[in-house]
Amino acid sequence: MKKFFGIFLTAVMFVAVLSACGSNNANNEGGASGSPAASGDSGAKKKFAIIYKNTGNPYGEKEMEGYKNAIEELGYEAILRAPDQPTAEAQITMIDELISQKVNALAIVGNDPDALQPALEKAMNAGIKVLSLDSAVNAESRMLHINQADPERIGRTLVEGMVEMIGGSGEIAILSATSQATNQNLWIEWMKKELEDPKYKDVKLVKVAYGDDLRDKSVSETEALLKSYPNLKGIISPTTVGVAAAGKVLTDKGLKGKVQLTGLGLPSEMAAYIESGVCQWMYLWNPLDVGYLAGHAADALVNGTITGAVGDKLTAGKLGEKEIIADGEGTQIMLGDPFKFDASNIAEWKGVY
Repeated sequence: MKKFFGIFLTAVMFVAVLSACGSNNANNEGGASGSPAASGDSGAKKKFAIIYKNTGNPYGEKEMEGYKNAIEELGYEAILRAPDQPTAEAQITMIDELISQKVNALAIVGNDPDALQPALEKAMNAGIKVLSLDSAVNAESRMLHINQADPERIGRTLVEGMVEMIGGSGEIAILSATSQATNQNLWIEWMKKELEDPKYKDVKLVKVAYGDDLRDKSVSETEALLKSYPNLKGIISPTTVGVAAAGKVLTDKGLKGKVQLTGLGLPSEMAAYIESGVCQWMYLWNPLDVGYLAGHAADALVNGTITGAVGDKLTAGKLGEKEIIADGEGTQIMLGDPFKFDASNIAEWKGVY
């Protein structure tokens, strides 16, 4: 009996020692201070976040979808965020939340070029790689910007298209997004520069209105333009929300051919207006590709393939090789030229995006 008890006690002690060793190993692998899982160096899946201007924007949804596609293609976790209203304050709250989540990279479509700077600098100081896309933040607030197309070509092309539609003379107006949107403001600058050409001496820009990228407000602003300027011959709306809203107003009021419309629109939303002739043609690029390029650029920044300096190059998946160029005081990658959508090709594109 004593012999049996001795053997039993030895076995119990042996099991206890094994359990203690297993417990220590589990603690080391489960995120204890200084371990790989806790520091995020290798144990955790990398997290790549994007913040768009606001919810309910079809263009923004496509841009975030493109970003998500790139990030998941690379094997990482994509975090998509957008506030209810297109304000800098709402985006700042989200930036702070993402800093707390210790994301590896943050791509943002800025609602204000300067107001986001303290929050984005805080993110960069925390080791997060920050880049902007579509609507840029200032150069101190990011490492790189992803641009849809050459701003000069966008601005000049929109004016050229509108002037052709109205026959070279008459009053025109611009229906923009928010007054702080850097991309919109830059395009408008180039529109105004194009209009300075003597060949446009009979074309008058009467107003720049702002619909804040909200459908109802864009509808109201379009109606106000038509009421305030009864001789208005054309509207340029360099925002997908605005141009679709203007198309609806012109359709509802039976103004096809009386007030011309062009701008930057989603083919799926503008197809009806192009097919009806309310909008003869409009322009855009592929927002999926803008987001996709931003996702690959974010990955390159996190992995150290690029630093955001002029001359850096990266391979952006299906988009191929892209080179970083100067952008004022900062740097950018240019996606490409604006693409024209009209009656000859809208059926092909309206099911794409």
